[in-house]
Amino acid sequence: MADSPRTDSEPHARSMLDPLSDAKVVDSWHHNVAPWTAAVRNEEIESRRLVTNRAIIEAVLSRSPATILDIGCGEGWLVRALATHGMRGTGVDVVPGLIDEARRLGGGDFQVMSYESIAAGSLQVTADVVVANFALIGERSVTDLVRTTPTLLNPKGVLIVQTIHPLIGSGDQPYVDGWRTGSWAGFSSDFADPAPWYFRTMESWVRLFVASGLVLLEIREPLHPVTQKPASVIFIATMSS
Repeated sequence: MADSPRTDSEPHARSMLDPLSDAKVVDSWHHNVAPWTAAVRNEEIESRRLVTNRAIIEAVLSRSPATILDIGCGEGWLVRALATHGMRGTGVDVVPGLIDEARRLGGGDFQVMSYESIAAGSLQVTADVVVANFALIGERSVTDLVRTTPTLLNPKGVLIVQTIHPLIGSGDQPYVDGWRTGSWAGFSSDFADPAPWYFRTMESWVRLFVASGLVLLEIREPLHPVTQKPASVIFIATMSS
């Protein structure tokens, strides 16, 4: 998708968005391009700085890919990081402003595309590793996207997903799938309109991979060095034979 001129009806359309929906996730990220770019590039997010950035890079390196596809690439940091290891990378994101930021620093090919468009077969790219780093936070859009990933993998390719660990992410709420309200707690005051996210149990993640024709090769649980609790969970899956 691309930026389009704002019309008088757009503010009303935004106000009518379901606050717990895939559409609201995308809408929220449109509002936070600049603060997110600054937070990532200035290493303002402790868990990323201490644990999860390194964890996702190591997970990708463990597969020794020549090519990678970063889905939900944001401002492009992971594609650039992996390029320093000799990998050719493509990054896609639904938010044009984030892709603009990615292209400014380069390091790979960056395209604007929604998860729905990828699921419909519009992305003409395959890779040795398809990676999604804290980017699968919706409901239906994520389900359809994961089910499409086998078509994006080269032979013997793998899907690598890093996401919030269900046991940590459930907090004090019931351990059942469902939408959760978002928060920018711990972030700068420049952030606004936090995106909701769809919580999935560990069982639900595994079921989604299996239903998508994938076989789990590994589940990694990177620990935060201070709390000694999982900072994330990383799933590594490949196509079933």
